[in-house]
Amino acid sequence: MVATVALVVGATVPATASDTLPWTGAAAKGANQPFQHGYTAADLLRWTPKSDLFGDLTRSRVPLQQRIAADQNTQADPDLDPGVEHLTLAGDYGNAFFESYPYNNEFSAYAFNFWQYTDYYAAWHGMASEGVPEEFYDPTLDWKEKWFEFGMLNLPNSAYTNAAHKNGVKSLGGIFFSENDRGTQTYTELLQQDADGGYPVAEKLVELAQWYGFDGYFINQEEPKVAPADIPRYKQFLKVIKDAGLYIQFYDSVHNTTGDRVYQNAFNSLNSPFVRDPELGDVSDSMFLNYWWNKNRLSSSAEHAKSLGLDPRKSVFAGLEAGMYQFSQPYNLDDNLDAKGVPMNAIATLGSDFVHADMADKEDDANQWKAYDRERRWWTGSSTGGEQDAGTWKGISSYITERSTIGGSVFDTTFNTGRGLQYVSQGKVSGSGEWSNINIQDEPVTWQWDITTAEGKQALGVDYDYGPKATQAERFDYQPVGAYEGGNSLVLSGDLQATNQLKLYRTDLSVAKKSEVELTYRKVSASDDSQLSVAVTFKDSPEKVVHLPVKGSGKQSKQWTTATLDLGAHAGQQIATLGLAVEAKSAVSGYQLNVGQISITDGRNHTPSTPQNFHIASALTGTDELELGWKLGDYDKVAEYAVYDNGSYVGGIYDDVLYLKHFTSDKGTLELKAVGHDGSFSKPAQLKYDFTKGTGDVKAVAEKDGTVKVSWPTPTNNTRVLLESTYDDKPVTKTVRVTKKATSATLTGLPTKGGHYKVTVDAGKGSEVAFRGEFADTEVEPYSQDLVTVSGTSAHFATPATDDWYKIYVEEDGVALQFATTYSSGAKPYIIRGRTTSAALNVGLKSATSKVTATIEDYSGNRATTVIR
Repeated sequence: MVATVALVVGATVPATASDTLPWTGAAAKGANQPFQHGYTAADLLRWTPKSDLFGDLTRSRVPLQQRIAADQNTQADPDLDPGVEHLTLAGDYGNAFFESYPYNNEFSAYAFNFWQYTDYYAAWHGMASEGVPEEFYDPTLDWKEKWFEFGMLNLPNSAYTNAAHKNGVKSLGGIFFSENDRGTQTYTELLQQDADGGYPVAEKLVELAQWYGFDGYFINQEEPKVAPADIPRYKQFLKVIKDAGLYIQFYDSVHNTTGDRVYQNAFNSLNSPFVRDPELGDVSDSMFLNYWWNKNRLSSSAEHAKSLGLDPRKSVFAGLEAGMYQFSQPYNLDDNLDAKGVPMNAIATLGSDFVHADMADKEDDANQWKAYDRERRWWTGSSTGGEQDAGTWKGISSYITERSTIGGSVFDTTFNTGRGLQYVSQGKVSGSGEWSNINIQDEPVTWQWDITTAEGKQALGVDYDYGPKATQAERFDYQPVGAYEGGNSLVLSGDLQATNQLKLYRTDLSVAKKSEVELTYRKVSASDDSQLSVAVTFKDSPEKVVHLPVKGSGKQSKQWTTATLDLGAHAGQQIATLGLAVEAKSAVSGYQLNVGQISITDGRNHTPSTPQNFHIASALTGTDELELGWKLGDYDKVAEYAVYDNGSYVGGIYDDVLYLKHFTSDKGTLELKAVGHDGSFSKPAQLKYDFTKGTGDVKAVAEKDGTVKVSWPTPTNNTRVLLESTYDDKPVTKTVRVTKKATSATLTGLPTKGGHYKVTVDAGKGSEVAFRGEFADTEVEPYSQDLVTVSGTSAHFATPATDDWYKIYVEEDGVALQFATTYSSGAKPYIIRGRTTSAALNVGLKSATSKVTATIEDYSGNRATTVIR
């Protein structure tokens, strides 16, 4: 199950439609662009915070934000139960095997925009384990022809975790075992115990989540069988993770007594002990039910949970196969409703990213509006945001109440969806290239869309306006304006026939005497007598909509205008909803208004301090890349950081590091601004750079004799060359100083077992220049005899724990043995990492006295032979 494939036995779905092909052209991977990888259990046991490739550049740093209390008065459906939870198990930007980037210069990557209906976002897709050469992947071949290893664990994308946390959503990694999709990897590798009886893999999973900043794991155990004797140990393994404060959801696939892969399609005594065990207590938080449920099974599931003292709205998740069936679901979530029409159990969906992943020409920027409409339909039941689309699919919002983290006394939004075809700063184009960066996505509009008008009158259309380069939905005919700040603005367009009320955000914002609303807008259509107002409701009288009129808002403008509206008359009250209203004395045809920013301020200064320790971590000028760093401020004071080069926006994030691709400027000034939660910008930290006076682009070549030869084009005097190993717990550092117009340096005595290094060259003038490379790999760890169990003519070959093995050639009296591969893809004359089946590791020999050898080969082609017998 490499991509968005069903969790149902016997239902194999080709993954091709969901695979994200490697980006090409300008969006293609940079030489050192950070990306994530998968993990085997052996990888985890070796793991430390310093060992991961790009482990410092792919962390989530936004803390999980608290959601405001539920308020039935502001719910779209007051009868829904706000206690019913929802988990979505889906891909992030896409199902890319070697390209899980936190951000990239590509508009058409998928950026999820409905966090308000989600409590847990679990990452689901294949990730190649670290070290797999990318050339092993041929995207033109059938999905069964991926002859490389996927880790049993994939982490959530760090940018998605940041976006989730902004919205109070927990972010989960995915653990998956089956007889096909993860090769010889098996659950038993998780259950290794140390001398004290502890579970070191579980402890590493805790440590990993804490380092990368996510909240737990979705665990899908779908091998044919868990040995009955292992079931208690499996639960103890789970308990180690849960007791450390992480969230666990377990899949409905393991029979509690026999360990067989059996789907209960309900929560009952045969699977509930994987949530609440009679002896161990709680070993996980919840269960994702397999899909073949019905009303009786869901009703009995809820009753069983209650009998155990569990809340079924939080512990039992009725599973829905979104990716396979999409809008034509064979299982009806109405079957999860009790007699009062309230969900009995929580809800889980697999593959809701189909709205983009399975769309034709999904990489085409001109088709992105179709993905937005499909996404809106999945979540709200309406592709346009109006009446429900034809068909039986009602949308997740028919069962799950809208959530929000918009509390406190300040709020700011530019309606940023986390992508753009250009970047705009304060109304002016600041970056002309396209981008995707869900790190800087604003809290999504709570109701997409809730616009009402007088009965019989047509409401205005609502859309995200991405500017002149974008293709808008066919139903719109507005003049594209684009963003005021970020990649898009909010646009209202159409015929204004009566007062239109647009409810945008569910909030719990306290109003002080000096509180104000700042509204930045642009009236694009001709001047008329229309009136724009900020429309709010207050917690103590939610039925009453209070209009705060914007003077002169009917006048056409070619520029953005910011209006400041006083909230002081409402001091002491709590804003429950925040929206807009547009009205006119007479009908207006062809009306258009764009809203670029809404800010709520409280009269106090929330502008962050100037960032500290802004520096270039690595200037990789030879590949046009830059790695920046600074001191991270507390999230309660800093919402994100924005970086500019010579006045142009180049990236943003809440972190203390940022990677820049296609950085081609030779000289100038970088600026770093901290952005406050009220939308204010700090004074910039400035950093001057000059690559015209130093060495020029640096290159390095690692030789098999342990030398690294460093070269540069411009002769320099008294130049320091520093080499540091990176992503290694045993750092290696070498420094040499060269004089007399040198253009090269040689460093000796360096590793020949592979690994990563960085060379930094400082000529004493201009800015330092760096190069990243890999040490030569001339050695492979021999296959250990301890990994083989031989008894007469029977042998079992275990896979090694070494990090870069690729194949194992087993010969009996010089004749190669054959090993079956996954997906019934034929036998190979070797064990191949990631594709040999677990069953194939059990070998029948022709003789009890024959000579047996095992030759291991690594990714670099190094070989070593071990005589087994």
